[in-house]
Order: sequence, then C-alpha cells, then structure tokens
Amino acid sequence: MTALVSLVIPVRDAASAKSRLAAEGGSEADARRASLAAAIALDTVSAARAAREVGELIVVGSLRAPIAGVRLVDDPGYGLLVAIGAGLAAADPATPTAVLLGDLPALQPEDLDAALVAASEHHWAFVADAEGDGTTLVVASAGLPHSLRFGAASAEQHRDAGYVELEVPDRSGLRRDVDTLEQLAHLQALADAGVVLLGPRTAALL
Repeated sequence: MTALVSLVIPVRDAASAKSRLAAEGGSEADARRASLAAAIALDTVSAARAAREVGELIVVGSLRAPIAGVRLVDDPGYGLLVAIGAGLAAADPATPTAVLLGDLPALQPEDLDAALVAASEHHWAFVADAEGDGTTLVVASAGLPHSLRFGAASAEQHRDAGYVELEVPDRSGLRRDVDTLEQLAHLQALADAGVVLLGPRTAALL
C-alpha cells in the first residue's frame, strides 16, 4: 500500500484566470471566461478529492464553491511558483508531496490514482501534458524537495531536473490541461466521441 500524497493545486481567482478562453472582448465574453475558469477548477479539485491516493488536499487561491475535505491557503500573489511554494510549505513534510495544475476538466480520480501509485516507485516523477511540452503533475517522495519548472517547455526542464516521466495514456484527462479555446474545443470533441469524460460543471457550460 502506498503512502497517501499531500496534493497542492494552485487556483487563480476566476475573475482574472484563463484570459485565453475569452473568444472576444466585452463583458459577456469575459463573464463566460470567468465561469469556465471557475468550473474547470472546481471539476479538477473535485476529481482530485475523490482520488484514493490523495491524503490532504491544499488549494492555493480560491474556489467559487466549497468542496469538503479541501484546505484553502491564501495565494501570496507573486505568480504560479510562489503560489505552489505556499501550498507545499503548508503540506505535511512526512508525506509524499505533489502539485497538480488546476485546469484539468476531464480529470478522473482513477487516472490520478494510477499516476500517484506509479510515481511512488521514483524519488521524483512527473506527467507531461498531451502536447508533450508542458507538465500537469509533479510528485516527490516524502522528505524530498521539489525543483519545479512550470512554464514554457517545462516537461523537458523537469526531466533535466531529475523527474522521471510517467507513462500515462494520451487519452487520460490527467494530460488534458486547458489554456486556449482550441484546447477546449478539442477536449469537447474528445468528450463527444466518448474518449474522455468532462467534469459536470464544465460540461454544463459547453
């Protein structure tokens, strides 16, 4: 049996998150973008909370609706890496720690569980996004520090930093982060084809 993982999920305030999901300018488009950002975050956190391999779950930032079993930590406001650092500082140091991006609306608990079990075989591990350039999940064994490289070309940089890339199927919702309208449309097409299952809040808006 693997040790339960302390999981950190950074979530930006929906009012300013996911600017590239706005199709056009104007208050209506901006309101839809904010609603989508909030729904995606809530679906991601809900799926993570349902994962059996996750112990404490820390969200850095805010959620539009409460989720039982989730601990909220204030975002210091100096960017993604600082936010993640605040979450990791609040995590139990006696457990393995992981960071999951908060924009995975097709995430399923069993996909996260499988990745966390596979990660337990390594000191450091990560999951690349569907494009192979970015990173959606990083995991470190208990007592080991992270060397985070989130941002452009983060997958290659995490490899260089000593993280082992986990083999996760391309269809997995764990690899399907959403930053752009094109990614969202592609994910919706995959959902329509039955390849992935969107979270209920995101699906309701699409």
